[in-house]
Amino acid sequence: MKAIINSRIVTKETVLTGHVLVYDESGIQQIVSTDNFQAGKCRVITDGSGYIAVPGFINEHIHGLGGVDVMDDDPQALAIMAKRLPETGVTAFLPTTMTYDLPSITRALTRICRYMKEQRIGAKVLGAHMEGPFISDVYKGAQKSTHIVKADFSLIEPFIDTVRIVTLAPETLPDNSFLEACKKAGIIVSVGHSAATYEKLAERLAGLDHYHVTHLYNAQSPLHHRKPGVVGAALTDERAVCELICDDVHLHPAAQRLAYIAKGRNGIILITDSIRACLTENGESELGGQKVFVHENRAELADGTLAGSVLTMADGVRRFMHNTGASLPEAVAAASLNVAVSLGLDHQLGSLEVGKAADIVLLDEDTLQVKKTIIDGTDRKSTRLNSSHSAKS
Repeated sequence: MKAIINSRIVTKETVLTGHVLVYDESGIQQIVSTDNFQAGKCRVITDGSGYIAVPGFINEHIHGLGGVDVMDDDPQALAIMAKRLPETGVTAFLPTTMTYDLPSITRALTRICRYMKEQRIGAKVLGAHMEGPFISDVYKGAQKSTHIVKADFSLIEPFIDTVRIVTLAPETLPDNSFLEACKKAGIIVSVGHSAATYEKLAERLAGLDHYHVTHLYNAQSPLHHRKPGVVGAALTDERAVCELICDDVHLHPAAQRLAYIAKGRNGIILITDSIRACLTENGESELGGQKVFVHENRAELADGTLAGSVLTMADGVRRFMHNTGASLPEAVAAASLNVAVSLGLDHQLGSLEVGKAADIVLLDEDTLQVKKTIIDGTDRKSTRLNSSHSAKS
């Protein structure tokens, strides 16, 4: 077994001090007080002084980073993403496709399906998030109009075991049959790139027990006091779980605060929506076959349209806490547990509990920068933390 000592441990509800996190490749074995810790049973002991232990982050909406993109016709792209994501504290993710020609989307989903069966080292692929192509041209954002098509479940059916979330514009559907098919298949419907009215959403989504809202406030009908739109529905419907891009570019801090007040600790999921330019230098990049220009923490098309982000999850958690006043457990849950609950994986992932996977991130207590990432009990990203190995190792 292995152990992390002298760190503050973030649980679902609180932050523990004076406790030791004991784990191995099969999962978390104990969270025990320092007085009751039996060091002799552990072959590796990491001194986490000055660090906070949190569950691994789960990113449900990410297009790329480190120079690669989910849509790349490159069998190594997903492997590169999985290898680099632990640097950002992410231990599991949903590779996200975008509005593209249908053959390209099919190839991307095929690669994701194949990769899930192989599951190499690095962040775990939990399935795919399809962002489009069933969206509205009115709020297409950085998606290409020429690739937008009407919703057709037969396009998803071959990947029913791979696709976990579908972002779509409900007002473009002729009836509710597509949504009913998603519900039956266990695929989460996410409202996004949508010009729907508040009333149309109520009509279309009536049969769903829950749904997501893709990057709340962005690329959707806004909140108006006489026309609440998608944003008004998202903030007031208890069934809605809202994605937030907390880079302070996509969302003003006050908008983040409003979402936190309206949705509470369980109704928000932090995402990055990052593109291939994340973890690379500023300059020219690409998204969906379009040129993207990155300066500091802003990514734009040539016309100034925001084109995803270069945000990392750890930075999003830090900004969300600062802007909303959320507690550390609340902010961490928005990047981990809330996603796991939505995906029906909270019995395995999303919090530091005995019996769950040993997906653990150590963050610097002052800056919340990632210092060590552990996936299934194995180090995937480390800095110079003080670890001692017993003779058993």
